[in-house]
Amino acid sequence: MSVQKETQNPAFYMLMVVLVVMSLGPIVLMLATSFKTNVDVYDSTVSSFFFTPTLANYETVLCNVLWYEPTHVDYCDPTFGRSLGNSIFVALVSTVLTLFMGCMAAYALVRFRFMGRDTVSMTTLLMRMVPPAVLLVPVFGIWTFQYRLDGTFTGIILVYTAMNLPFVIWILQSFIVQVPIQLEEAARMDGANPIQIFLLVVLPIIKPGLAAAAIFTFRIAWNEFLLGNALLDRNTRTVPVTIVNSITEYDINWGVIMATGMLLAIPPIIFTFVASRQIITGMTAGAVKG
Repeated sequence: MSVQKETQNPAFYMLMVVLVVMSLGPIVLMLATSFKTNVDVYDSTVSSFFFTPTLANYETVLCNVLWYEPTHVDYCDPTFGRSLGNSIFVALVSTVLTLFMGCMAAYALVRFRFMGRDTVSMTTLLMRMVPPAVLLVPVFGIWTFQYRLDGTFTGIILVYTAMNLPFVIWILQSFIVQVPIQLEEAARMDGANPIQIFLLVVLPIIKPGLAAAAIFTFRIAWNEFLLGNALLDRNTRTVPVTIVNSITEYDINWGVIMATGMLLAIPPIIFTFVASRQIITGMTAGAVKG
């Protein structure tokens, strides 16, 4: 008796091709444009698909951090290079601060018994549902007129930490609740104090959850534009804000903008690859209770 092999519908493969093109098309176009000169960028003929790649746009973006002086750059504008450093600093500090506060808050909500614990836990999740646009006007007013934190790294880091903290608390609760209480009791019997129990027993077990929360927090802080555009000044702007502010009705250097966009995508990719094993394990552990 022969077994007839099932054939996949050709429409399925066509759909997959369309989805791949839609996903990778903008990335490929941005990468190609980043290696073009202004003449090639504005060339609308068929010959625009065939061009000589150049690193001039990347040299323009990174002119203030390169070990040599690009010959085509008459004046080195440090705006883009400075904004890359600002984005890395803001994203890393806000991620570390959010994880530091979030893991302790999640541990307290899971292990300690106090009045209103369930209400606090649910409120943290509801706060995450508030869109950043709703916070723009009140945060801008408080940061500008009361605390004078506008245009500072401290102000934007505190905003990103407060914005991401509810979700981090919520996701880490699902990991901490799976830590056997017997492990903490055994450590307590061996003479460990509460801080040692938390640092040496709980944190190593929930490391996958910390990695997943770190990726989420880092990406939000790295790509956020609305609050950054309102609260940051010329010297503290991040890359998304700098890219938008560089687009004017008189001059748009698409090559430099696309090169900056490609550089903007590199740190999150590296961050994701470094923690890829922990992310996969963390998402699986967080989705399956056992």
